[in-house]
Amino acid sequence: MQIRLIARLSFLALALAGLLGCAGAPVRPVNLPPPIETNTLGPDDIFEVYVYDEPSMSKPFRVAPDGTIDFPLVGTVEVEGKEPQEVAAILRTRLRDKQILKSPSVSVSVKEVNSKKFAVFGQVQKPGQFAMTPGTSVTMAISVAGGFTQIADRDRVTITRKVGKGKVVRVVFSVAAITEGKINDVPLQAGDTIYVDERVF
Repeated sequence: MQIRLIARLSFLALALAGLLGCAGAPVRPVNLPPPIETNTLGPDDIFEVYVYDEPSMSKPFRVAPDGTIDFPLVGTVEVEGKEPQEVAAILRTRLRDKQILKSPSVSVSVKEVNSKKFAVFGQVQKPGQFAMTPGTSVTMAISVAGGFTQIADRDRVTITRKVGKGKVVRVVFSVAAITEGKINDVPLQAGDTIYVDERVF
């Protein structure tokens, strides 16, 4: 009887030590490639073109769903995936080659970015896609999505990020650890997808 009691007490002591060891274990930071910042244009973005001494050509343009704009006298111009300076160079070349202007001076400035988005799915109040703004982080993204549901597992959140052509990285981490200050918040990259798991009861 005494041996059984000692065995049970020993088992409880080991179990308690295991739990305390887990509670004190350091939380690993999120091992994710840093976000890639890009100024490339996409559908629904708005940019302004300024052609020196040509007011009829100097105006804002909205990128169409197919990634193009219709520029006066030039016609359809593919702009999706190109940076503002690349679009300016294309317009200069087209205006010169079509002999519309002899030596055109063109500049492009972005006014609205609507093509860059991130997604939040799973156990959040308002899952969906949202417009990307500079400095958006994981906690900000979850807040934009209305916050966690009552059955959300804050310790099991997955972020999926594209890191190259056809290559993605998925990382599971704890948002609770971020809010408790144990690890740093995670800056987002346009195209990131966050998925919040359901808590197992």
